[in-house]
Amino acid sequence: MFKKILVANRGEIACRVMKTCKRLGIATVAVYSDADRHALHVEMADEAVRIGPPAAAESYLLIDKIVEACKATGADAVHPGYGFLSERAAFPEALQAAGITFIGPNPGAIEAMGDKIESKRRAEAAGVSTVPGGAGELASAEEALAIAEEIGYPVMIKASAGGGGKGMRIAHSADEVKEGFDRARSEAASSFGDSRVFVEKFIVDPRHIEIQVLGDKHGNVIHLLERECSIQRRNQKVIEEAPSPLLDEKVRAEMGAQAVALAKAVHYDSAGTVEFVADQHANFYFLEMNTRLQVEHPVTELVTGVDLVEEMIRSAAGEPLRLTQEEIRPNGWAIESRLYAEDPDRNFLPSIGRLRRLQMPAEHRGETTVRVDTGVVEGSDISRFYDPMIAKIITHGSDRLAAIDEMADALDRVSIEGIRHNGTFLGALMAHPRWREGALSTGFIAEEFSGTAVLPLDDDTRLRMAAVAFAEEAREAARREDFGPHPAPNPAHLSALFDDGSRVDGHVEHAGAGWRVTLDGRAIVVIRDDAANPRVWVGSLDGAPLAMGCEHMVQSTAFSFRGRRASVRVRRPRIADLTALMPEVSAADGGKKVLCPMPGLVVSLSVKAGDKVDDGQPLAVIEAMKMENVIRAERSGVVKTVHVAEGASLAVDTVILEFE
Repeated sequence: MFKKILVANRGEIACRVMKTCKRLGIATVAVYSDADRHALHVEMADEAVRIGPPAAAESYLLIDKIVEACKATGADAVHPGYGFLSERAAFPEALQAAGITFIGPNPGAIEAMGDKIESKRRAEAAGVSTVPGGAGELASAEEALAIAEEIGYPVMIKASAGGGGKGMRIAHSADEVKEGFDRARSEAASSFGDSRVFVEKFIVDPRHIEIQVLGDKHGNVIHLLERECSIQRRNQKVIEEAPSPLLDEKVRAEMGAQAVALAKAVHYDSAGTVEFVADQHANFYFLEMNTRLQVEHPVTELVTGVDLVEEMIRSAAGEPLRLTQEEIRPNGWAIESRLYAEDPDRNFLPSIGRLRRLQMPAEHRGETTVRVDTGVVEGSDISRFYDPMIAKIITHGSDRLAAIDEMADALDRVSIEGIRHNGTFLGALMAHPRWREGALSTGFIAEEFSGTAVLPLDDDTRLRMAAVAFAEEAREAARREDFGPHPAPNPAHLSALFDDGSRVDGHVEHAGAGWRVTLDGRAIVVIRDDAANPRVWVGSLDGAPLAMGCEHMVQSTAFSFRGRRASVRVRRPRIADLTALMPEVSAADGGKKVLCPMPGLVVSLSVKAGDKVDDGQPLAVIEAMKMENVIRAERSGVVKTVHVAEGASLAVDTVILEFE
């Protein structure tokens, strides 16, 4: 077994690998850029080595820097995590030349399967069902267009290297093929240093299902069942689960057998994932193979009880697999939610800044399980240089609904300040009827959350929020009694004014350790746990446990619960009557300026002063957190002034250009 492992990565995956290493008694080495000098993975490691400036191309992607760090610290093995160098065959080759073990597949398997074009050829040769389309590299947009016309729209233009939804564009027309070709090539070159792309048929209403495989250096390969990753946005996975609600035992066995056959064909000898696209009738087609650990690996670990990082380490050390295929059986259901630093109210654009507050749900194991994988702590900075993930929250239960309900509760216990995040949106996904029924597709988010990232307020949630709001008002009034001469009436008659225009009337009075709130003739005993997070209300309503986001403002309280949000003002009934007569203040007109919607780098500008533009025409491309975002005109007009230049770094709401 290895004595010291260097983790050639950062963030939550570096911390995840280190946890297993520490359990196995293996010393760890972290590498870090200047932006990560005080990062959690640096603190967790036994040793740490600086490898360069913040940009990944000048630090985490430099093979020679990693090799030097290994030599300087005496590390005898390297775990690459995912992303960065994890799927570059040149990396294990360089390590091998330096006498250092790579904890991952052999270079030949990486080269064959890490390249999407070559992997498709290998899959066809192994008898694996593949998606129609060109299996070769595209030389031009015209070539992409010719293939698209042949196989029919829609098509997917995909980067040959890398993954994570980067370098991927769906095209429904010739114009979208041309634009998608350029954007996919540019994004692929920026993210992976490889601009090659190819095109294939996009399966309508598809589901994304993948098989986890595990091999050793003795020719043994098994699969650890499937994961479904159909809940995606911009081709980036948001929610994953294991097993899949689509598959039956027959299809599961067929898909697993094909994945194992492909892995054996390339002599695969570590953890990896064979990804398939399936239609709603469970017909499936090979997409690609990821020759590394996947972001969503925890759901497989919770369902099978196998520590995949440990098995990778043992395989790299030459040990044979400790499990047979017959021993792999699913136990319950697991769900993973990716908590991202992004603004759901601004089309999920990246959000950067300092985590002034960060509280996650408490981890626990038992009848249900909550696991949190993260690489940040309170006070950490979310940088524009890297992936915007804050944490992964993973839950496990006896069945799918038990895991979903546990996840919903866990998300309601998240408290973050300093940046925007998608926690409420994830809660909305957990509460959506279609998700709970398992009627999934990769278009789910676009179809069900067009123009919104939350669910509408329902009557049950409105009453819960009103009950908590009344109890909190009464608690604060009781506190004020200790400092002034104006005792609060008991019971107190109150009104809750919601920002959607609705109103709830009732009264509140003392009730032992809590408050009795009467709404619509129903009495509810509300008890708060005063030791709870001040930004999350934790307690019970009529004895039923409840966690609800609760941020006290000057004149109102912002609540969030199960993917629903509301701003609530508690007033005396007469004041509420008068408030209803007050005019609403409308938002100011934004004028003729185009503002940068997120912090980022200006990749390109498509217009100059004096140009006439049409509604929807591209104006600029802004890169943020490794994704390219096209800024388009919202109206026709003439460009008066362009205020920025290509290569400029912009803050949120920086003026990009003005119209006449």
